[in-house]
Amino acid sequence: MAVKTEYPNQTMVSYFCLGGLMYTAEHPTLFFLLLLLIYSITMTGNLLILLTVGSDPHLRSPMYHFLGHLSFLDTCLCTVTVPRVMAGLLTLDGRVISFEGCAVQLYCFHFLASTECFLYTVMAYDRYLAICQPLQYPVTMNRQMCARLAGITWAIGAVHSAIHTSLTFRLLYCGPHHIAHFFCDIPPVLKLACADTTINEIVILANIGIVAAGCLVLIVISYVFIVAAVLEIRTAKGRQRAFSTCTAHLTVVLLYYMPPVCIYLQPRSSGAGAGAPAVFYTMVTPMLNPFIYTLRNKEVKRALRRLLCQGFLESPPSSPAP
Repeated sequence: MAVKTEYPNQTMVSYFCLGGLMYTAEHPTLFFLLLLLIYSITMTGNLLILLTVGSDPHLRSPMYHFLGHLSFLDTCLCTVTVPRVMAGLLTLDGRVISFEGCAVQLYCFHFLASTECFLYTVMAYDRYLAICQPLQYPVTMNRQMCARLAGITWAIGAVHSAIHTSLTFRLLYCGPHHIAHFFCDIPPVLKLACADTTINEIVILANIGIVAAGCLVLIVISYVFIVAAVLEIRTAKGRQRAFSTCTAHLTVVLLYYMPPVCIYLQPRSSGAGAGAPAVFYTMVTPMLNPFIYTLRNKEVKRALRRLLCQGFLESPPSSPAP
């Protein structure tokens, strides 16, 4: 790995300039409206899921408790990146981010993304208990256990992100200022460091790679047992019902894991090579998750209809014209 040499009289940079999205320079207004639409759909869909899960008494199972956490994470994850990209499409000043602001964005992004990674593992474990150990499920996955597991995912995500943020910004950044990415992420930021980044790249491979791979292995193991248990169900209706509770989770896991693997297993990749996968898991996946869980889950669809119908019924009638 190349080692960046140090020069005398180096000074820390006070700001960075984000590169923006590819192919948006010629039609910034069009892409601004497109991102505004994506952001609006993401916020509306995930907030509707949060309201539905929080208000409907029929959605009190652990699966919906974790779904509420997932919707909140997707709402925050999209907010960390998309508004900054939209600002950069309007003015060049919108692409400028302070050194401290870059550190905050990097921390928040990895905090939310890693928490989501751990949450998917917990959701797989929940499905394993519900299908493979149905008699013990209500006792094992009680309300206290759900809150404890959710709290652990948030705590581990915070520590995980703190490690990477501190390692990234302990380095000296003396120029250049341009980040070849549309938000502050570890690989493109490290390319600007005026120091040896070997340790950071090893930590990326060891921490992010092993942690993500470990979570994925646990999810796969859970679903191996789930598939074996479902195949033992005698009725086709029972098998279909059991599989229907898992397909949505499996779909979002695939959407979540595939793009980051293209980036973080190659720490020196950035710019054009990392832009497309990053757009997918920072913008597209949070937008699709509410639709995936709504379209594949009859209980959520019924609860959403009840919420919308209740909202229309409780809305005050319009006053008659004089």
